[in-house]
Amino acid sequence: MSPTRARLTDDQRVLADLVATPSVSGGERGAAEVFVRHAASMGFETEIDEAGNAVAHRGAGATGAASGGVHIVLLGHIDTVPGEIPVRIEDGLLHGRGSVDAKGPLAAMLCAAARAPLPGGVRLTVAAAVGEETTGSPGARFLVRQYRPDACIIGEPSGWDGVTLGYKGRLIATATATVPGAHSASGAASAGDLVLGWWRAVLGLVAERNAGAPGAFDTIQATVQQLRSASDGLASTATLEGGFRLPVGVAPDALAARLRELAPPGVSLRCAGAEHAYETDRNDPVVRALSGAIREAGARPRPKRKTGTADLNVVAPVWRCPIGAYGPGDSALDHTPDERLSLEEFDRSVVVLTRAIASLAAELLGARPRIGAQTPCAALGAAERQ
Repeated sequence: MSPTRARLTDDQRVLADLVATPSVSGGERGAAEVFVRHAASMGFETEIDEAGNAVAHRGAGATGAASGGVHIVLLGHIDTVPGEIPVRIEDGLLHGRGSVDAKGPLAAMLCAAARAPLPGGVRLTVAAAVGEETTGSPGARFLVRQYRPDACIIGEPSGWDGVTLGYKGRLIATATATVPGAHSASGAASAGDLVLGWWRAVLGLVAERNAGAPGAFDTIQATVQQLRSASDGLASTATLEGGFRLPVGVAPDALAARLRELAPPGVSLRCAGAEHAYETDRNDPVVRALSGAIREAGARPRPKRKTGTADLNVVAPVWRCPIGAYGPGDSALDHTPDERLSLEEFDRSVVVLTRAIASLAAELLGARPRIGAQTPCAALGAAERQ
């Protein structure tokens, strides 16, 4: 054990061990094993499921059915984007890939779930999903078929005093054109001309849709993610990959249909990564529990709506239970070479989550006879713009 690690608390060591174990999407097994090792030492029943997710269970029914009780799922993700960042602790900051997105929130959920006082009849599941950073989200798509929880907390960075109420939807569209080789002086449109012409039309459509939108969460955001061309002397090919972040009310399949209508002859279009936007409100039981715990910790809760996409978009429309996202860290550091997490903020988030889990469990258990089947998440709220 290094002198620096020796000075960490038990909770901070869980975080440091997870961050120090590489887990780029598709290579999460080592980190999953670290997760279940720590969870088992805390008294959880653990497993690595068929999809590769690391899962820890505690409370009534543990790995079985809830048997009429209450089941709360804490869902984080253990994979990261590529990019090695030397793991180190300097001035109370843990530097490393995944420290913010999203091993910090995942470790905080595990530590809080281990110590939260649970009334009888409550089961907790902490899931470290694989593949969240890919368009397929295979881990969450596997889990969404395994459980029907009464409530869910998604582990994503919100800041220790923030609660995320919603995420935008997503679509990725790839336009490709191939044309016969021609001299540049011929006047014939190149493959690049064709795909860029399509993109100009797309931007016009987006601008028309966004006119008068009150904020970023309410707009379609369109960015060029890749642009490449090639020629073998006989034909030239150009490909443009566009990424779209979608507001509530814009369905990915409807947008894909419009994008195809805009494609000129010679341009083929392939769409992938479709996710619908999702938003709850401040009266959601999960949001209330987190907000109340933040107030108890001495801060004013900051509700947020994120322009990105998370596993919340995958599970919320299916589970239709109270849901919100929470976790330590500044999301502006996601995927950056400066990704780092304050250990003090991490500790505060564990306190908040511990209180939130306990209050949420008590509320849901008390309301269980009146709830029966799971109730839908409240629709569209008036959260502060973020």
